[in-house]
Amino acid sequence: MSQFDLSGKIALVTGASYGIGFAIAKAFSRAGATIVFNDIRQELVDRGLAAYEAEGIKAHGYVCDVTDEGAVNALVKKIEEEIGVIDILVNNAGIIKRIPMCKMTAEEFRQVVDVDLNAPFIVAKAVIPSMIQKGHGKIINICSMMSELGRETVSAYAAAKGGLKMLTRNIASEYGAYNIQCNGIGPGYIATPQTAPLREIQPDGSRHPFDQFIIAKTPAARWGTPEDLGGPAVFLASEASDFVNGHILYVDGGILAYIGKQP
Repeated sequence: MSQFDLSGKIALVTGASYGIGFAIAKAFSRAGATIVFNDIRQELVDRGLAAYEAEGIKAHGYVCDVTDEGAVNALVKKIEEEIGVIDILVNNAGIIKRIPMCKMTAEEFRQVVDVDLNAPFIVAKAVIPSMIQKGHGKIINICSMMSELGRETVSAYAAAKGGLKMLTRNIASEYGAYNIQCNGIGPGYIATPQTAPLREIQPDGSRHPFDQFIIAKTPAARWGTPEDLGGPAVFLASEASDFVNGHILYVDGGILAYIGKQP
């Protein structure tokens, strides 16, 4: 059996109706895992179920607001009753608000921190007791390059993702003795429908200015794809990473290692 085989494992990927979470869940399924996901509204869950079905994947979708501790506890209990104990958790659900700090309200700041930091705490806390009883568990937090770097207009997101990096390390510290590994993945700039406008060719045939900026900052000289995250996620979810704990794996094409091209 391959060290990367996930057969018999149950994986909960939050917010995985589309995008990065969907790509990670697909990779898990191809490695043999049973996929469970949630989203905040039924129409998003239905959209996700249809997308998984189109890929030939039988996924289990639930409506749940991951910032609501009671709802999360009920979700985990329901999954355990209907499918089984969660072996792998990916805290993928997240939001970003691009607002200059001095124009951002405290309420907007709290909302980002609630989804991007408090929710991973809530969901991890809900699954850890059963992982302890089972004798193993894998938790993967979707961090960000903003776990390391600042940038204009993302004060709340950077604060939350920096906090998520340290929550990752603390879960590893607190529960490593129970054979639970908690690591993070920090995606670089990923080509998704949400970032498509930033990659549109301009009327004069040139790249969008932000696209030029990213290409110049990335040694790989391209945007990542959601599929680029699948292999690293399978590694961190599998027995191959049993002695990797508290690590943030940046899947960024080398951006964090590179000062960028001289203008």
